[in-house]
Amino acid sequence: MAQERLGRIERRLAAILAADVAGYSRLMHHDEEATHTKLTALLAEAVDPAITEHSGRIVKNTGDGFLAEFPSAVAAVRAAVQLQSRVKELTAHDVEERRIAFRVGINISDVIVEPHDIFGDGVNIAARLESLAQPGGICISSSAHDHVRGKAGVEFIDLGERTLKNIDRAVRSYALIWDDLSTSPRTQRAPPPSSSPPRLSIVVLPFANLGGGPEQEYFADGVTEALTTDMSRISGAFVIGRHTAFTYKGATIDLKRIGRELNVRYVLEGSVQRSGNRLRVNAQLVDSESGSHLWAERFDKPLADLFDMQDEIVARLASALNAELIAAEARRAQRSVDPDAMDLYFQGVAIANRGTTPEHLTQARGFFEGALVLDPGCIDALVGRAGLDEAAVAALLTDEPAPRLARAEATINKVLSLAPQHALAHLRLGVVQVLTNRVPEGIAECERALALDRNLAHAHAWIGLAKVYIGRAGETEADVQEALRLSPRDTRSYIWLMIVGMAKFHLGAYGEAVVCLRRSIEANRNHPLAHFWLAAALAQLGAIEEAKRAARAALALNPSFSIRRVRSHLPSDNPTYLAGREHLYEGLGLAGVPEQ
Repeated sequence: MAQERLGRIERRLAAILAADVAGYSRLMHHDEEATHTKLTALLAEAVDPAITEHSGRIVKNTGDGFLAEFPSAVAAVRAAVQLQSRVKELTAHDVEERRIAFRVGINISDVIVEPHDIFGDGVNIAARLESLAQPGGICISSSAHDHVRGKAGVEFIDLGERTLKNIDRAVRSYALIWDDLSTSPRTQRAPPPSSSPPRLSIVVLPFANLGGGPEQEYFADGVTEALTTDMSRISGAFVIGRHTAFTYKGATIDLKRIGRELNVRYVLEGSVQRSGNRLRVNAQLVDSESGSHLWAERFDKPLADLFDMQDEIVARLASALNAELIAAEARRAQRSVDPDAMDLYFQGVAIANRGTTPEHLTQARGFFEGALVLDPGCIDALVGRAGLDEAAVAALLTDEPAPRLARAEATINKVLSLAPQHALAHLRLGVVQVLTNRVPEGIAECERALALDRNLAHAHAWIGLAKVYIGRAGETEADVQEALRLSPRDTRSYIWLMIVGMAKFHLGAYGEAVVCLRRSIEANRNHPLAHFWLAAALAQLGAIEEAKRAARAALALNPSFSIRRVRSHLPSDNPTYLAGREHLYEGLGLAGVPEQ
């Protein structure tokens, strides 16, 4: 009997939490000692306290992660939420490429227990679920979800049935939805029906390697992974993790079925093909509910450094996709019989993208204000409204710039107190500072925005305009070219081209200014300021009749414009800039723009 008791296998029901560091090998390759030191600190300051507080125990450390068990699934989820939130807080100011982020998988199952380890199929499932989670995310099994639903105070999205490596049955999986405004998970509310995927939900499918070579295989996978990361930076986006997306690699797939399985609205697919010394990349965005193609893009470039090419292609795709997804959501919102705050926000963005006229800005403000009535804490609508105040000042649509800019700055400071890492909010703060004679601070904020989101091309353009204000107009074109490189078909490219035209005007290159300003107007005629600058440039060239025609077109878009208003909007006291302004006043007067 004693021998029988000694040989008996101990089993018990446990909630298993498996975690690892995303990209651990890459982090160690860059800096072994710094990564090890940071990971050790995070384990001590974030992981151990969360596990202890929720009655868990670390079963073993795995070098780049750990395995823990808890008495209940609720305790495991609460511990995971706490540790992920704390890790995000502790790493918030780290450089993105060096930032440590855990992925967590949770399952509940009967396990074999030994003094220093636990075993069983349930442990393996937890480890596989961890690989489905995005960096900083939590993925749980349906068995764990059944235990925590309505009890842990957090919300999950259904990822559908997933086939996990070395697990002989499909496992239904759920991902925790995090609030974009903080390090807290979104509080639980009634889950949407499975037929209604979250807005801005997308999966980036593995790009197909049509060339067949191993170099292109790495390139195709790299584009897929980088796009998945960049898409997750879009405010409010829900992006399926790359590990889930790669389970579809090489399969003949029905995009509608993928949309249903992953509960996403959009699917991005693409291909990579080499032909001689050139590389072609195709990408297309598909509405997974209707199967219709929303957007397509092709890149055909000389075969050079694959990684540099990957960065450029990914940046362009990410910028274009951001705009296309918002436009698609705006179209959906127009069909909604009961629009919510985000529906109204997307419609506001779509209107604002049409051009900078008083009518467009007024309509867009109406949508943003409506969104804030429904949800006073809607961060995106707050940022959007602040952007309209800035646009009205920058486009010289108001005689009272100071109150508008003060209101915009107060709003953005409120946003940043709630969401310190909100890239677009940092850009909006930078714009206010540039427009209020705080150019160095404004440039720094624009650079901060780019550090948070490298694809925020508009920040490059504003840095270029800021340099005009401090007498360095000769540097502006390079900044704008960087914006155009990142997003050559951007909805705001007409503004960027106008900025180059302004810089050329300040340099006295009036002929080049005319070329740039005409390109700006061709890109979008609903921007009166470009017409006014064109009128001034033509007048300085002696083409008075053409200048007057340009001025009349401008005044048709902005009838209240006057030279007095231009004089009262003075974003800088730099002597070189002020000298250029004198030529602007003179040109506008020659073109027939009214003084008052």
